[in-house]
Amino acid sequence: QVQLAESGGGSVQAGGSLRLSCSGSGSTWMNCMGWFRQAPGKEREGVAILYRRRDSTFYANSVKGRFTISQDSAKNTVYLQMNSLRPEDTAMYFCAAKVAFTEAGCLGGSPGGFTQWGQGTQVTVSS
Repeated sequence: QVQLAESGGGSVQAGGSLRLSCSGSGSTWMNCMGWFRQAPGKEREGVAILYRRRDSTFYANSVKGRFTISQDSAKNTVYLQMNSLRPEDTAMYFCAAKVAFTEAGCLGGSPGGFTQWGQGTQVTVSS
């Protein structure tokens, strides 16, 4: 059974940085992993997604140029480096994984189809 565990959330001032980590036990064969976030009263949205086989990525427009998703295959860990944080980035951030049959099927940006989810880690950005 796949288990995902996020870490690295916290509180920072606007302009600051955080790095989130997602460690997956049993997720080696999950070729598509991503970070999603959900703010109170809002729908869960895709932030950054990685098609592990090719290291290809999807980023939400709101985070392009500020966030970077990456992986350490040896550690079976996916990271989300978040720079130049803004108050509107405040949300619960979730790591998720799925098996995608195509690259396009992985990088669509929607949380739909992701079968494994972590418990989430809170990111709070103050102005």
